[in-house]
Amino acid sequence: MTRIACSTYSFNQLISKGEISQLESLQLAKEMGFDAIEIVDLIHDESIAERDYVYQLKEELERLNFPITSFTFHANLLHEDAEQTHLEIKRIKKMIDYAEILGAKRIRHDVAWGQSKKSFDIVLSDLALACRTITEYAANKQIITMVENHGFFVQDSDRMEKLYNQVHHPNFKLLIDVGNFLCVDESPVHAVSRLAPFAEYVHIKDFHVKSGREAAPGEGFFQTRGGNFLRGAIIGHGNVPLTQCFNSLKNSGYQGDVAIEFEGMEDNREGIRISLENVRKQLSEYLQK
Repeated sequence: MTRIACSTYSFNQLISKGEISQLESLQLAKEMGFDAIEIVDLIHDESIAERDYVYQLKEELERLNFPITSFTFHANLLHEDAEQTHLEIKRIKKMIDYAEILGAKRIRHDVAWGQSKKSFDIVLSDLALACRTITEYAANKQIITMVENHGFFVQDSDRMEKLYNQVHHPNFKLLIDVGNFLCVDESPVHAVSRLAPFAEYVHIKDFHVKSGREAAPGEGFFQTRGGNFLRGAIIGHGNVPLTQCFNSLKNSGYQGDVAIEFEGMEDNREGIRISLENVRKQLSEYLQK
């Protein structure tokens, strides 16, 4: 049965304003009716040691009897210096240790961030080797590793598929974010239908889209790689073709968990509440077809 999780990233507006802590967002997500939680990075007071905070999260999950679908964190494996890559792999392994403490059976790490003057095909083998090293470590802990269409450099569906094939390890899977393909000006329908057979987990996100041929729409929007404009939307209010994306996932046989990632300008509580209502309705129809 598909569970709908809330990404703690959805509460970033409240967390950044200091209205709630990341730890408190777990209880808020449960009260809002989510089936589970996805924890994104570790956001805590610097006076608390990182490992101690992980145990605080674990205790809160247990207190709430709230399952964790994934532990998601930033990473960058694209470095000129091999020693930097080695240190990043070491840090990612530590985060996998934290995932084990939290009881997460999946983790998502980034592959690269931003743009690069190097061709993707030139660095593909190095990126794949790093991802394979990471997933082999996680496999010993029975934790699946995933990469997501995220970070611009490894965001296109063809690059995601090439990386997946190059790593070629049964413990290495893909996290498909149905909205993020727009960041590199790719059709979500095309991309999701291409990658759905390799999906282990899904992020549901929506965007308002404005053409780069028009005047910049102003505050709240950011530019895609090709110069169009995106702004986070309440799920169901934007331009991401969710129904077609869900159909592609269903046709591929996907029945796993999904997580809502809300990054709109609207009040977090209202935006997440409406997003959950819309996703529940759409998923109900998707599962009945």
